[in-house]
Amino acid sequence: MSQNESAEELAQLIDHTLLRADATPAEIERLAQEAMEHRFKSVCVNPAWVRLAAQVVDGSDVLVCTTIGFPLGATTAANKAREAEEAVSLGAHEVDMVIAIGMLKSRRHERVKEEIAGVVKAAGPQVGVKVILETALLTEDERREAAAIVVDAGAAFVKTSTGFGPRGATVDDVKLLREVVGSDFGVKASGGIRTRENALEMVQAGANRLGTSSGIAIIGAAAEGS
Repeated sequence: MSQNESAEELAQLIDHTLLRADATPAEIERLAQEAMEHRFKSVCVNPAWVRLAAQVVDGSDVLVCTTIGFPLGATTAANKAREAEEAVSLGAHEVDMVIAIGMLKSRRHERVKEEIAGVVKAAGPQVGVKVILETALLTEDERREAAAIVVDAGAAFVKTSTGFGPRGATVDDVKLLREVVGSDFGVKASGGIRTRENALEMVQAGANRLGTSSGIAIIGAAAEGS
């Protein structure tokens, strides 16, 4: 994506996100309305708000995305699978699950893979599963190992961050993940993406989805620059 990409093209890469603990129904409804108005790819909310978001965007092209095992990834594999299954039943089209970070760091790779595969199975073949690594907590080798596991487990995307960790996405994170997963796999950059310039840096580094609560400002800047 070049600096001249249109606001519409950039909007189709954005998961319009509100994951604050104090989010209200009115804020979720407004978020979903904004996602439709600006033609974002999806609206991303916590599981408690999936049904409401799905009702608002019903009949539009906007997907409903939700979080699983969020934000720590430290619940059980069975709970993550059940959470994903319920979210889909409530209207989620995509689920962003947090990897078992401690298991990964202890090199229990088969355990990590089984957990991801369990969520993929529970979500079903029509639902995209994005796996959040929380890259700030991992070494470079661990990021590479984790990304390879995500691909092997059958997920659709590898994702940098929750937005609740020590830091969000970096260009180097995105480049590394794209290098590991190859050209045809999903890479989502999330956390701290607040400007058009930063969004374009992430896309140029290899991201094909962006998680941000600043989508309106980002595409507004894109429209002004076009």
